[in-house]
Amino acid sequence: MSGKIRLLSTFLSLAIVTLLILPATAGKKRGKDIIDTAVAAGNFTTLAKALTAADLIDALKGHGPFTVFAPTDEAFAKLPEKVLTELLKPENKDRLTAILTYHVVSGKVTAAQAGGLTSAETLNGQRIDITAGNGKLQIEESTVLTADIRASNGIIHVIDQVLIPETDNILTIAGNAGSFKTLAAAIKAAGLIDALNGEGPFTVFAPTDEAFASLPDGTVENLLKPENREKLQDILKYHVVSGRIYSSQVLGNGTLNTLNGQAVRAALENGQARINAAALTATDIEASNGVIHVIDQVLLPQEKSAETAAMDLIEYAIDRGVPLYNHGQTSACAAIYEVTAQALLMLDADLPASAKTPLKRALRSAKNDRNSSERAWTLRYGLDDAYNALRKEMTAGL
Repeated sequence: MSGKIRLLSTFLSLAIVTLLILPATAGKKRGKDIIDTAVAAGNFTTLAKALTAADLIDALKGHGPFTVFAPTDEAFAKLPEKVLTELLKPENKDRLTAILTYHVVSGKVTAAQAGGLTSAETLNGQRIDITAGNGKLQIEESTVLTADIRASNGIIHVIDQVLIPETDNILTIAGNAGSFKTLAAAIKAAGLIDALNGEGPFTVFAPTDEAFASLPDGTVENLLKPENREKLQDILKYHVVSGRIYSSQVLGNGTLNTLNGQAVRAALENGQARINAAALTATDIEASNGVIHVIDQVLLPQEKSAETAAMDLIEYAIDRGVPLYNHGQTSACAAIYEVTAQALLMLDADLPASAKTPLKRALRSAKNDRNSSERAWTLRYGLDDAYNALRKEMTAGL
């Protein structure tokens, strides 16, 4: 019986502790979230219908917090009737979602805080422009009618127009501009149209036709030849960065890694924003799948020397070999190192003797290593010695 009493006592103690640590607000009704607040207001029926069609109700009932710039029914009524009808069709769900998320900013942004901003990034990915003055707060072309409506998971600002994000992608916008004909031709010749038509987002530093024209005579014509497609791809990818990066962020980063694999340098020089040596002549051009910055020179990636290519190959081999060795696959690791050493020696005329010698020595020694672990280490030491020799060779003239 005493055991049961102790068990009951423990149970009661836990129950009491649980009751004591419940928040003082337990039992009180949670405040209305953004959706419930909008529905209760009575003048957002079209917005509610659109959110339902886009399956965004649950998202905006989440914890957030969110700031919603909510168009009234009158705002939606300003759209052509056919446009709204089309947007609400299931096949246009993605387009509707893009528009609705363009009205939502992460976090709680009061009207006073918004008035101190020039722009804000929306859940759509694109930015909305914000202007304040003469007692008005404007979001793009719309005016805030009622501000700072509090909800349990955010804040609502009522606006008098529906905000429409950019719907054209990077290639369409560049094509419509009329000043990127050479860039368009180069993208087509390089077979990169499908890639840049993708969802992205991408940040493109777009050279104008004048920028391409400033290259030495015959350069563009030569690059557009089928046999130079790989080199053209390399150059064009050097103008593209993954992600949607606006001008302020570009300069803040200092360097940006391009899809080419090399980095470009971003800096403010004598008041002029530059990417490498190219000047940024127009910035923050929105596209549905990214952002465009216009530059006045074609960016040319550095040609890789034989030493750099060899060092890259060694790094690649070690990156692949180490996990295999650590997981007990020593034979596979040794095989990768052996193939790499043999491949490097095929660059015989391009590599210095100081790098070739340890590779040859390692391959000879590895033949006598019956143990795969020892063979892997013998070859690894050879690769390390070759790598150090190449690095010493490259820095000798600095």
